[in-house]
Amino acid sequence: MSKELEEGTALMLDFAKIAKIAETCKDVIPVAVQHADTQEVILVAYTNEFAMKQAFKERLLVLWSTSRKVLWEKGKTSGETFDLIDARVNCEQNSLLYIVRPKRGAICHTKNQNGEPRNCYYRSIDMDTLQLTNLDP
Repeated sequence: MSKELEEGTALMLDFAKIAKIAETCKDVIPVAVQHADTQEVILVAYTNEFAMKQAFKERLLVLWSTSRKVLWEKGKTSGETFDLIDARVNCEQNSLLYIVRPKRGAICHTKNQNGEPRNCYYRSIDMDTLQLTNLDP
């Protein structure tokens, strides 16, 4: 399932994601992550107060893993880590924008055919057929 979800051409959106998070992680808010140099949105994730304070203290991209329910320093395992350059809050103070700069590579746990990490938004949706096209195969 993961291979088809991450590499396939069928659109399989998880519309229940927020409900699942609400059941087990009550104190989180979404964080849009933007590349400081390209302004590309490279990830949407979640944080809680603990993870946010850790990110601010370390000046690194630190988030809260809603699936594992642990502090998550993005890229710590792969070496694809990110400096936290700026943090912004929306008008309703219920989401954040982290502006980051990769120390190397991109952000996604998936890799392209050359084995290089890519940004998480690597597929385009055909709005007529709902088929996906990989922009970084």
